[in-house]
Amino acid sequence: MPSTPQHHIQQDGHAQQLTLHPATVEATQALGAELGRQLHAGDLVILTGELGAGKTTLTQGLGAGLQVREGVISPTFVLSRIHPSLVGGPNLVHVDAYRLSDPSEVDTLDLEATAPEAVTVVEWGAGKVEHLNSSRLELTLARAALPTDTTTESWEFDDEGSDEPRTLTLSATGPDWGPARWGQLRAALEATLKSFSNSEGQP
Repeated sequence: MPSTPQHHIQQDGHAQQLTLHPATVEATQALGAELGRQLHAGDLVILTGELGAGKTTLTQGLGAGLQVREGVISPTFVLSRIHPSLVGGPNLVHVDAYRLSDPSEVDTLDLEATAPEAVTVVEWGAGKVEHLNSSRLELTLARAALPTDTTTESWEFDDEGSDEPRTLTLSATGPDWGPARWGQLRAALEATLKSFSNSEGQP
């Protein structure tokens, strides 16, 4: 009989950092959905993680939380996709900066034009998109155990949805993420993960 997935919350000393350990795809997507419900127009989210870590899986949940049009996939081959809101809220601009080498190449996507009225999520964006907003959320995803061959991009699409524990670390920077808003986000994400533990009979 398979063991019960173990979801964990790690209490970090830094006031603006949180580490979560979702054990299933469903938990990862649920965290993304709750994150989406907490985001506002103008927010910038930078996603970091190796191939197959779950960046697109998390963004799919985020899109559900924002209530944008379905069909969130990795935009690797088109670099950027806009998913319009279905409820009059902010659109989701989903960017894959894997093939972009520096901020000047990011500027060719004209993200500054859409950023004020949208939630912008950039995979592989660290060191490339920070100039878009002095306030941002930085999310790092890691798998507990990676296969030995992680050299092809196709692996991410095949295995990103596998039920392996992930580590999700969030950090907030800038005036838009003051103590009150960060505290609200933190409490909401912790409650979401705990709900999975309770539903699976964990103490």
